[in-house]
Amino acid sequence: MESISNRNQVKMTQKIHFTKMHGAGNDYIYVDTTLYNIKDPAAAAIAWSDRHKGIGSDGLVLIGRSTMPEADFTMRIFNADGSEAMMCGNASRCIGKYLFERGLTDKTQIRLLTLSGVKVLEIHTKDGKVESVTVDMGEPVFEDERLFNPGKSPLALRRGEGGEALFVSMGNPHYVIFTDDTNEVELKGKALENHAAFPERCNIEFAEMRPDGIRVRVWERGSGITQACGTGACATAVAACQTGKAGRKSRIIMDGGTLEIEWSEADNHVYMTGPAEFVFEGEIEDPLPAPPCRGSVVSHKD
Repeated sequence: MESISNRNQVKMTQKIHFTKMHGAGNDYIYVDTTLYNIKDPAAAAIAWSDRHKGIGSDGLVLIGRSTMPEADFTMRIFNADGSEAMMCGNASRCIGKYLFERGLTDKTQIRLLTLSGVKVLEIHTKDGKVESVTVDMGEPVFEDERLFNPGKSPLALRRGEGGEALFVSMGNPHYVIFTDDTNEVELKGKALENHAAFPERCNIEFAEMRPDGIRVRVWERGSGITQACGTGACATAVAACQTGKAGRKSRIIMDGGTLEIEWSEADNHVYMTGPAEFVFEGEIEDPLPAPPCRGSVVSHKD
């Protein structure tokens, strides 16, 4: 027989309205936190990202309004395993489209606060719709003791052993391996993500130079193989330029689509341009019960 407390818990469970979006196939679940309080985002990300028992995604993205004058909105992103990511370029582009087309802002330049700092989104529109978004991803970093210990690199990652490789941080850690076989991601991705060379784990890119661009497959920290990775595309373009394989502009061809990357000589910033798409919307229960008292939901307008 069901207890009264269990019945009350069921009654208090809140329904969360979500939007599924993808950028070049990198798909996330988006929730407006000005309307809903997700009590445990990590648990929600694990439950909802399950592609058999949940919505199915690479993770959960929470959109909020910034209380800081330097930013307009905020982004928190949780991977499919519940770990919190610092930054995601594809998710940033999707947020730009979400905010503009949902009428939460009429700005075509949006300042987005992430764990990697404030990122500036440039919205490119046509007939009132967002065609693409350019994200200022900031400056690349090649040495960071918190994220990479080169003294512990395995032989497979060293220059001349299994292809040339380079560590690049785009606010989160990436290791770009140039290879003739991008299918190595399926065999080596998980082991390399958790290698001792990377104190906080790492995103791993397998990149092949081609006449039409750079073919890249990605193993994302906390999510596994994904269709695309915005910061990974930027890291790959920077690594290709740094090793003399490409110039300042690169076309990055990923499983889910193509991104245009420019490493600007003027300000040393990396600029990423690509599409963002709505997939579907729905409602789902919060994995944890909602608090006993909640304010009423109001429509969101600027």
